Amino acid sequence: MTKSLTHIDSDGTARMVDIGAKAESRRLAVASGRISMSAEALEAIRAGNAPKGDVLGTARIAGIMAAKKTADLIPMCHPLMLDAVNVDFTFENDAIRATATASLSGKTGVEMEAITAISIALLTIYDMAKALDKGMVIGGIRLIEKRGGKSGHWVAEGIAE
Repeated sequence: MTKSLTHIDSDGTARMVDIGAKAESRRLAVASGRISMSAEALEAIRAGNAPKGDVLGTARIAGIMAAKKTADLIPMCHPLMLDAVNVDFTFENDAIRATATASLSGKTGVEMEAITAISIALLTIYDMAKALDKGMVIGGIRLIEKRGGKSGHWVAEGIAE
């Protein structure tokens, strides 16, 4: 059974999905990613001694701002009235992990907003710390969990609830 493409009309033209008839539900998405770096860069960020200032504070604000602008960046995303976006960071042995949670009550999900928040937060860390380590590597950006909507609750494989 072939599933029809939701963002392509019968003529093959790209289109935005009509969500007008969908019921509102509480929706939440969690995304994560990491940026690996040198011990020197990691320690400077942890100590608040990076040349450009507060790396994680700036990255947090950038991630939140990016989530709010997702529809301006990704053509078929609907503009959403987000209830909340949170971006948190944890230090790992050779990296910083960023986790974003986006939520709303609405007709469409917030997965793209959470993933966009992570992507821009990690890019901001790179920008703020590139004087210390130009070889930083951003990776592992993925959806971890989503709740709400027709498809219900989903958790990525290998992630404990």
